[in-house]
Amino acid sequence: MWVPVKVSKWTYVAYNESNKIYFAFPLANHRKIYTHVYCQSTMLDTNSWIFGCINTTSMCQQGVDLSWKAELLPTIKSLMLRLQDYPSLSHLVVYVPSVHGSKFVVDCEFFKKEKRSLQLPVTHLFSFGLTSKKVVINTSGLYYNIELLNFGQIYQAFKINVVSKCSAVKDEITSIYKLHVPWSYEDSLTIAQVPSSTEISLKLHIGQPENDSYVALLKMYTSSNCQYEVTVKTSFSQILGQVVRFHGGALPAYVISSILLAYGGQLYSLFSAGYCLEYATMLDKEAKPYKVDPFVIMIKFLLGYKWFKELWDMLLLPELDVIVLTSQSMCFPLVSLILFLFGTCTAYWGDLLSSASVRLLSSLWLALKRPSELPKDIKMLSPDLPILTVVLITVSWITCGALAILLSYLYYMFKIVHLQAILTTLKNSQPVNPKHSRRSEKKFNHHKDTSAQHLRLSASDAEDSLRMHSTVMNLLTWVVLLSMPSLIYWLENLRYYFKLNPDPCKPLAFILVPTMAILGNTYTVSIKSSKLLKTASQFPLPLAVGVIAFGSTHLYRVPCFVFIPLVLHALCNFM
Repeated sequence: MWVPVKVSKWTYVAYNESNKIYFAFPLANHRKIYTHVYCQSTMLDTNSWIFGCINTTSMCQQGVDLSWKAELLPTIKSLMLRLQDYPSLSHLVVYVPSVHGSKFVVDCEFFKKEKRSLQLPVTHLFSFGLTSKKVVINTSGLYYNIELLNFGQIYQAFKINVVSKCSAVKDEITSIYKLHVPWSYEDSLTIAQVPSSTEISLKLHIGQPENDSYVALLKMYTSSNCQYEVTVKTSFSQILGQVVRFHGGALPAYVISSILLAYGGQLYSLFSAGYCLEYATMLDKEAKPYKVDPFVIMIKFLLGYKWFKELWDMLLLPELDVIVLTSQSMCFPLVSLILFLFGTCTAYWGDLLSSASVRLLSSLWLALKRPSELPKDIKMLSPDLPILTVVLITVSWITCGALAILLSYLYYMFKIVHLQAILTTLKNSQPVNPKHSRRSEKKFNHHKDTSAQHLRLSASDAEDSLRMHSTVMNLLTWVVLLSMPSLIYWLENLRYYFKLNPDPCKPLAFILVPTMAILGNTYTVSIKSSKLLKTASQFPLPLAVGVIAFGSTHLYRVPCFVFIPLVLHALCNFM
């Protein structure tokens, strides 16, 4: 049965239909008034249901199936056509099959695009959710488009709140909100009952290309005679999530940069005051973004000049990592600041975890073994130290450098646990007055007997040494973590070959193994009067800048910046 339909808005409820019905919409008059036609059906089968007729007779003699252009949504299947794209069509035909025992609804409407399209500028990045933008839709149709202006950066993140109200709702009504991003495949659907308040998360997976003029759309499949209030505001927590999501890989570089700044502060405190401050205190005092980021930004600025770029290339220096990050749509000063804050927090909590681990292991040590005393004489080179160094370097040469680094790290941790166990025993038996100890340390620093062959170690010296060892262990922990991929790869392929070749960690192992062996037997009392200590305390700052400049996207370079201050620290025992 053919039924002509001449109205611009039409709804048909099908229930127990015994006959097939074809509803034909003549398009000639509608083209003069409207630009688009939209149809939807709640029957979610995949059979053909909408066609276009080419002739003008009462029955369609020649037509084209338009069903393949329809979009299948969770509760409806819908089709939208721009009329001027189909000049040869004379009718639009909606097919309603014969059904028994089922009910579905078919809707069609003709409209002008400009009356169904609204613009909603998103709020500024730094509004922090304190301000919002709003648009109100008093619906008379089934479909609306909201253009989200100024939304195209991966760091932008918003919350959209859609509040729907209807005057008289008898049956359950469902609305669908679809976020469509033209330049990427990241559409998302949200289904909401009417009336309701629905929150939609708005963020991107891919930033908008420079030459792309499209805008992100919020497509709303609405219900007639309802009011929809759409509000958008910035979500600062999701902005932080976007930063970590896209640039979290650079976080280890910022953690190590913060630890290096604290390490340099501790060395300088030992040089100037004669004792070592707590790691957390130095991290709070020294780990500041303004000590690192301005230098990186200045280098990037100078690289814009030809003479500086030629000098840079002449020195065979690699490309600045900030240039790589900027090409990835990274706003360096802001994102670097956020990553620096995250890195400092990670460095702080990592120290709490490592300190708790050392105390736990020292308690286990005391439970299993009789407590020992502080060494009366400090010996940097014990008889077993050269043997241990040779063994570990041999392990690095014949197997994997990362394995040697891990074993050296475990040896260093063993030395720290041993020192912590001794201090715990001393504190339980004879408490130390910190003020008196500090005064005696300063006096000892100024009136040291240079003819003495051996140095005496006091409890306060041991506490200072433990603070310094904790910072060094935090640095070494990240070096070990960054070398883990090499170790895992070697273990996975151990059945094929025993020696890893090429081995990216082997050169690093040759330097770190003897360095960690010496540092494991180093105490602050043996280096506080060293002529090299002032120089060693000045190196971590430029190295922290170098870590951010060259290691943010190339993490394999970061250990090369870490071993330099460690080597200088070890050399302070001999100079």
